Amino acid sequence: MNTSLPPAEELVLVDRELARLDAHRAQLLLRRDWLVRALDAQRAAAAASAPLSAPAAGPRPWPAPGAAAPRLPEATPRSTQNVLLTLGGVLLTVAALVFTLVSWGTMGIGGRAAVLAVVTSGALFAPVVLLRRGLVSTAESVGALGLVLTVLDAYALHRVALPEADGLGYTAVAATVLAGGWAAYGSALPKLRIPVPAGVVAAQLPLPLGVLAAGGGMIPFAWAALGTAALDVVAMLWAKALPVRVTAGVGAAALGGWALLAGLGLSLTSPVKALPLLLACAAVLLFLAVRHTPSALASALVAGLAGIAAVGGLLRAGVPEAWIVPGYALCALVLAGAAAWHRGPWATARTAPVALPALRDGLALAGGGVLGLATLWALPPAVLGLLDPQVRTTEIWSGAHAERTLSGYPATASLVLLVVTGALVAVPHLWARGAALGLVWALLIGLPVAFGLPYGASLAVRLVATAAVLAVAVRPAAVARGLDGAVEVVAWLGFGFGLASGLAVVPAALDTRAATFAVLGVLAVLFGAVAILGDGVRRTGAACVAVLAVAGLVGAGAAAVGLSGPVAGVLLLVVPAGTAGLGGAWLRRRPESVAVEATGAAVGLCGFGLAAGRPALLALALALGGVIAAATAVREERRPVASWAAAVLFLLATWVRLAVWEVTTPEAYTLPVTVPALVVGVLRRRRDPEASSWTAYGPGLAATLVPSLFAAWVDPYWTRPLLLGVGALAVTLLGARFRLQAPLLLGGSVLALVGLHELAPYVVQAVGALPRWLPPALAGLLLLAVGATYEQRLRDARRLRERLGRMR
Repeated sequence: MNTSLPPAEELVLVDRELARLDAHRAQLLLRRDWLVRALDAQRAAAAASAPLSAPAAGPRPWPAPGAAAPRLPEATPRSTQNVLLTLGGVLLTVAALVFTLVSWGTMGIGGRAAVLAVVTSGALFAPVVLLRRGLVSTAESVGALGLVLTVLDAYALHRVALPEADGLGYTAVAATVLAGGWAAYGSALPKLRIPVPAGVVAAQLPLPLGVLAAGGGMIPFAWAALGTAALDVVAMLWAKALPVRVTAGVGAAALGGWALLAGLGLSLTSPVKALPLLLACAAVLLFLAVRHTPSALASALVAGLAGIAAVGGLLRAGVPEAWIVPGYALCALVLAGAAAWHRGPWATARTAPVALPALRDGLALAGGGVLGLATLWALPPAVLGLLDPQVRTTEIWSGAHAERTLSGYPATASLVLLVVTGALVAVPHLWARGAALGLVWALLIGLPVAFGLPYGASLAVRLVATAAVLAVAVRPAAVARGLDGAVEVVAWLGFGFGLASGLAVVPAALDTRAATFAVLGVLAVLFGAVAILGDGVRRTGAACVAVLAVAGLVGAGAAAVGLSGPVAGVLLLVVPAGTAGLGGAWLRRRPESVAVEATGAAVGLCGFGLAAGRPALLALALALGGVIAAATAVREERRPVASWAAAVLFLLATWVRLAVWEVTTPEAYTLPVTVPALVVGVLRRRRDPEASSWTAYGPGLAATLVPSLFAAWVDPYWTRPLLLGVGALAVTLLGARFRLQAPLLLGGSVLALVGLHELAPYVVQAVGALPRWLPPALAGLLLLAVGATYEQRLRDARRLRERLGRMR
């Protein structure tokens, strides 16, 4: 029978169909049993001449179509057969082992040979008969038993006939014989699936055990393992049965992996001896990659690593320690370059007759991985240059310089970065261009640390690195040429690198005064140029950084001339004044103007903080800030925010000045708030007559009335309560005249509380002069009056509430 399915898949389908037929057969047998019993019952009833109405004893009716079906067997005959055969084979194997190891000595040499020959021959011949009758599973179990018996035969032969033979050597020879015999046996009976894979397993032992028997060391054993792995690769590629391919693949991975690890270890101690072994491993892996497509990428990757380790280990033995990593990087660069060259458009059928992209990708990955490790080895100088100094150990402007060299680190790290950068530039991918830009920047940042450059040269190199990457941020097309959509990414990378190095160089510049001014000035120019020539959000960020650099220059100048912190804080207001003027004159209505002016305002806040140590200077700084905000409010687009900021700053300046003059009258602090607030409320009511009086006038009135009320309650003199009462009366009358809730209620409440405060002493005095029975009597009369006019009082309260509700 010829089908289009592989034998293994067809066998699965056949087994599944047989199981279904077995289940259907079981159902039919149950139905047949029910029918037989029903017929027997009918015959018995007819023979006994039972009345028709009498219930005939019969079997249980067959279930209706919608009822539950009878319970089927939990195990199919085929699965039961497999379990029984497996258990039988295991028991026979255990019996054979016990017989060979325990009962062997009770028999003579002739009996032993006869028993082994008969049992083994029978076990190996029985599958032939069983297969002819179609009993494949039984033949499989008996055949497996026969294979185990051949192993016992080999053991028995060594114990009886060859007791003097070396154990390892005999095992190697026996494994060779068994491997060949099992393979031939499986080939003669192709329906048996165990013999050929078992022969492959036995074939893993001869070469390694033979080397050990001959007294070979690790290197010969590694060669033997590699030779066996090569044979496994051949078997895996040319075998047709899946179990054989899987078994050979596992053996090749295990023994080949051990040989590769041995070669890698030898490359560190004896590179000359490791070279041929590693190259042989690479050759086997490349052969596998060429012939076996699913594993081509992984095989080529490991082969490339083996080749780099072989050649790099040879170079390692002949170069100084500082050049070991560059040597490996050079080998990886050559491998990756060769793989990339064969991937280019010039790789025609003449240069690459067989199209194996996975093979080339694997080799390129191997080279790239080693180059990546070399890059990580070379990055510490750049990291130290970027983070230096993490903790300042010297005073600012002391002229002393902290140690900025990485002890024991070779200068060849810069060479590695340069080599990797050159390799990345040749790769036409966005990630490669970005990585190349980052490595160039890291190379420049790490040069002072790698070569121990002087202080001035170190700062100069870092500023050059900052300028270089910022230039890329301004003109990214030069780096991203030929890559679609890469311009924006490269520009952001350049700006990010420049910002990082620019911020990192400032702490190092604090060692000397001249370096501080020079670095801050250069940074201001560089980021200012990006703000002018750049575009998008990068322009805004660069402008903000330039403003901060200018602020640093102002602060450094103030410190250089010996000004105190509060005076320097006042001097810092030059920065927000400059950004406000710049925003009005040049950046007007441009997107970055808001960020620039906000940065200047933040610098102004820092100035206020510095000036807080001297209240008089703080009042001056706040007033100057108010002037700057008022000047900014002249511009229409800034008026909503700047006008309020100016008002707040002027108010704070007034309060601070009053505090300096030791003014304790609360009205001196609150009236400057109340008057502008009421003016704003009047203007708002004119623009929006429906606006609530609580929103328009409530905050302004409360700002003065509430603090003055608290002050009046503790004031022993009559002047403040009188003036507050007059003012509250005026506010109340105005609220009643214009039908406004906030002035009416606030003024009336304050007026009532002031009156209560003024009358309280006389009330207390009068109550003290009255008889003690009079207050309770008056209280009772009051309650009676309220109770008698309760309904009227409720109507009056409702009318009052309605009138207040109609007020704004």
